[in-house]
Amino acid sequence: MAKTLGETKDVLIGRAERQMREHFGDTELTTRQKLALTCRILFDGGHDSGLAGQLTARGQEPGSYYTERLGLGFDEITEENLLLVDEDLNVLEGTGMPNPANRFHSWIYRAREDVNCVIHTHSLHTAALAMLEVPLVVSHMDTTPLYDDCAFLKDWPGVPVGNEEGEIISAALGDKRAVLLAHHGQLVTGATVEEACNLAILIERAARLQLLAMSAGTVRPLPPALAREAHDWTSTDRRNQANFAYYARRALRRHPDCVTGEVRI
Repeated sequence: MAKTLGETKDVLIGRAERQMREHFGDTELTTRQKLALTCRILFDGGHDSGLAGQLTARGQEPGSYYTERLGLGFDEITEENLLLVDEDLNVLEGTGMPNPANRFHSWIYRAREDVNCVIHTHSLHTAALAMLEVPLVVSHMDTTPLYDDCAFLKDWPGVPVGNEEGEIISAALGDKRAVLLAHHGQLVTGATVEEACNLAILIERAARLQLLAMSAGTVRPLPPALAREAHDWTSTDRRNQANFAYYARRALRRHPDCVTGEVRI
């Protein structure tokens, strides 16, 4: 006999959250491994655009972060060829040079102590939406983690290798987790690599859905209170960990070379 059919939604949400805390948690992956896996996850998700785009995650020492070596595509990144750089993009560990456009990541890390990972790509559908100078519209339950959490920078500041672009992009991001950059692409942030990876996958899907919906008619808005509820429900650490673990397992089957040794997820 069912015992929960008369329970309120709040009670059921609380029950589900307790169960997720019991069944899901952080993996034993290192930051390097998580970042390498994220590169492969995003490559498979259509985020590659030649050598454009950067992924970074804070290092153990203040003012340091991991990033890819310029000249390698997302599908070539491994935990061993990642670089550790400082805020001036001097290489602390590894061989090669980082993408000079990483400079604006330093500005974001300085402005946002809560951010530990930044992902910027020129993924196909976010770039197409950016060409229209149209903000991201969240109108589907799957994309509600981005509801009222994606800023919009309408004015393209040019190639982001100067400090001016760092100031402009970090200011446009504000206190949100994502920003759509007109005539450019997308940028998402996370308190963890897992959170940023999930949002990067999601913002590309959201842009694709929006373009499809716009081609068929007028996108209708979500009820704000319900959208906010869904945003909070889908933005927990446990949900991020569970989603990332799935993406990582799939990436490992396709790209076993991106990490060293055997890993369990």
